Amino acid sequence: MLAVALDLDITGGNLTELDWQREDLLEIIIRLFSRKLADAVRQGMPRHYVEEEEDLPALRGRLRPLRQFTRLLASPQLLACRFDALSSDTALNRIMKAAIERLVRVSRSAENQRRLRELAFAYADVAQLPVSALPWSEVVLDRTNARWGQLLSLAKLLLGARFQSTSEGQGRGFSLLFEMNTLFEEYIGRMLARSLSGSGFTVHLQSGRLFCLEDEESGKPRFQTRPDILVKRLDRIAMVIDTKWKSLSSNAEDPKQGISQSDVYQMMAYGRLYACSRLMLLYPHNPRLGASPAISRHRIVGSEDRLSVASVEVASHVEAIRCLASLLEPLRNSMALPA
Repeated sequence: MLAVALDLDITGGNLTELDWQREDLLEIIIRLFSRKLADAVRQGMPRHYVEEEEDLPALRGRLRPLRQFTRLLASPQLLACRFDALSSDTALNRIMKAAIERLVRVSRSAENQRRLRELAFAYADVAQLPVSALPWSEVVLDRTNARWGQLLSLAKLLLGARFQSTSEGQGRGFSLLFEMNTLFEEYIGRMLARSLSGSGFTVHLQSGRLFCLEDEESGKPRFQTRPDILVKRLDRIAMVIDTKWKSLSSNAEDPKQGISQSDVYQMMAYGRLYACSRLMLLYPHNPRLGASPAISRHRIVGSEDRLSVASVEVASHVEAIRCLASLLEPLRNSMALPA
């Protein structure tokens, strides 16, 4: 899920080399980042031109007349020059250096430490900034530096507020935390887009943003909604999906399947606000539920709306796409685009 959510291109060979079974997730991500960064640095660090001023024995660039004929009047052997020079001190490189500095303090792997220290030497001429002052908004990815896109995503992950430190006695440890609800939502959104490719349907995450209430006197809206996923065909909302990173109940004596009552109320509100009759609560699949995808369908009393409760396999990308395609097959059939 992490690879899909962060657009990380990880091939089968890379997975074997990264020692998934012998290292914890933090060390695996550090190793992935350091290897990709080392490869990128070998191909050339991004640089840009900056204007510099220096007194030189030979003219370089343009002469600075005011300084030349005032401060350097008694030093005719020097010329006051203003020139453009290539510099590696860019916004992107400052972010990479900050990531290296953090990971050197966090990693406990000898191999990761060695590679990170080599990278630190390569970034010696880049300014070191605190994480809070990093120039994220100044980074522009174009065709000249597009290969740094995955590294930038990894740097955001590793420099974010996802670290938890623990200490006991003389020992000190670190763990990497993820908001699994957000990760699962992003993963499902991307897998949905793949399964619906070429069908005329589009997938939108955290969109909609309609309000539940409106003040009668002032007319001001209240209580904005943001459904996890909207599936649209053209401008029409075809389905509203809410993802839940928790396990459905497999207990036959629990008719609610462990579904929260507040989640059902929320989906009923989405159906009304977005004028959509197809609603779905989507959970990760677990083997106790039987075959994947597990699905149950319900009619919302007093309306034509239908609420589906389903689970999708996340252990395999291929299986996830198959599950989602199966769940959305009735939708595709009922709203097929004309030939």
